Amino acid sequence: MMRIILESMLRDPSQIPDGVLANQVYQCIVNDCCYGPLVDCIKHAIGHEHEVLLRDLLLEKNLSFLDEDQLRAKGYDKTPDFILQVPVAVEGHIIHWIESKASFGDECSHHAYLHDQFWSYWNRFGPGLVIYWYGFIQELDCNRERGILLKACFPTNIVTLCHSLA
Repeated sequence: MMRIILESMLRDPSQIPDGVLANQVYQCIVNDCCYGPLVDCIKHAIGHEHEVLLRDLLLEKNLSFLDEDQLRAKGYDKTPDFILQVPVAVEGHIIHWIESKASFGDECSHHAYLHDQFWSYWNRFGPGLVIYWYGFIQELDCNRERGILLKACFPTNIVTLCHSLA
């Protein structure tokens, strides 16, 4: 019970009866250089910036897609950043969706993303591509044959479906 009370007070220091202690806890939270609100804002902004970059690259390649907001409007709850309306091939692998990660793909975070996001996307939309913009541990790219491809940048060798006029 005490743990629940302490966690609640850490989330909202105004609940701490001692005003001096409440202020000190608040200052610690604000100045936390790893998990504080400022760090969260920076991470969110960098993530959004890379999603915009990915959107621009998809548009530049004339690839038709739906973004997260459009998918949520259609009623999807778990969505990758982009669903390709016409699948493409990357290094011989079919891609239906692309997820942008403005981070380094380490073992711990990648396994959490696999469990919490990527396999759900795969179940709903088929095989996809994850772009870790700051690189990743190469050994983590071990699910290609199962339908999840990892890259450190937007692929340059995309093969699209071409219609020939006869």
